[in-house]
Amino acid sequence: MLPPLSDILASARVVSLPLRQKFRGVETREVALFEGPEGWTEFSPFLEYDDEESSAWLTAAIDFGWRAAPPIFRSGIRVNATLPAVDAAKVAVILDQFPGCRTVKVKVAEAGQTLADDVARVAAAREYLGAEGRIRLDANAGWNVDEAEHAIHALAPYDLEYIEQPCATVDELADIRKRVKYMGLSIAADESVRKASDPLEVARAGAANLLVIKAQPLGGIHRALSIVDEAGLPVVISSALETSVGISMGLYLAAAVSELPYDCGLATVSLLAADVTSDSLVPVEGAIDVRRVVPDAALLDRYAADAERTAWWHERLERCHALLKE
Repeated sequence: MLPPLSDILASARVVSLPLRQKFRGVETREVALFEGPEGWTEFSPFLEYDDEESSAWLTAAIDFGWRAAPPIFRSGIRVNATLPAVDAAKVAVILDQFPGCRTVKVKVAEAGQTLADDVARVAAAREYLGAEGRIRLDANAGWNVDEAEHAIHALAPYDLEYIEQPCATVDELADIRKRVKYMGLSIAADESVRKASDPLEVARAGAANLLVIKAQPLGGIHRALSIVDEAGLPVVISSALETSVGISMGLYLAAAVSELPYDCGLATVSLLAADVTSDSLVPVEGAIDVRRVVPDAALLDRYAADAERTAWWHERLERCHALLKE
């Protein structure tokens, strides 16, 4: 189902959107959007990703734009708030952007920060949520096994739901899972799924209790669903700091998963200071409706990337398309 490159470029628009708070080291988010027979779709690998990795994101964009979405089990998805690695004093202001969310994913193990910074941030999130809210951590593979064990013991008093990607490798995940099993804490795998040559390795190794699944890095809704089925583990459907067009893809994936026991990480449009639609996919009472998005022409114009960046994205599309064609 590879459409001609000319069909993609005919409607392609590149936008640069400001973030409310620096996230993953960036203050603006560049993405490419284009329209297929099924509607608008998004291609938004991060700038540092090479063409081979980025080609999976193009496969996903084509899948969503040119192929009908699978049947869905639900029309709305409960979502979590995402808390960047900010000072504890800023926690409440950021979480106010996620109305009704009962779960918060807190970024920890940020380069240049300390465990004390993480503890303060998690403590502030717990105070904001109260006793009944849920807190999950995301270390983005920032710890080795010993560091992870030490950090988990320091953060466990704040009643954690699970810890996402505490360490980098599958072997390390298996090790830390064994070390903290007696604490009743679950380990989730993200990078070990979406960045792995074999996304099922972590499940086969018994290195995680659940998987974080993202549509774009895994090649789209249909391929991601096949990975979920083969893995046989609970999943959290998450996003990659996309516009509402990309979030729509993630929502359709979440809606098509038969069992969805966890709130999903699909509320990240709230981290953006601008979007490509005036009817953004943001949480209402902690949930987001499953629907497609048509960008507003005026917003595409307002946040259009300059000619140099647009050419850069068009060349990237061309290279990734060539890889898929091969």
